[in-house]
Amino acid sequence: MVQRLHLVFGGELINPSSTQFTDVSKIDIVGIYPNYAAAFSAWKAAAQRTVDDAQTRYFIAHLHRLRDEEREASPTEELG
Repeated sequence: MVQRLHLVFGGELINPSSTQFTDVSKIDIVGIYPNYAAAFSAWKAAAQRTVDDAQTRYFIAHLHRLRDEEREASPTEELG
């Protein structure tokens, strides 16, 4: 069975219309989730917790897309 991992993270942005963080050392890592539904639930909770702060935004990153399961070795494995 293929895992489709998702990362939920967020923090204060320089400008609410961009995706550049003011300080990457202060990014809030909410967690890694086994499917999109669980990640969406965590994202929604984090976003609702900071709804009054227009500069703070949360994202869902599709970690499973970073790895090509069809190849014998992914590009990241070849580096190590």
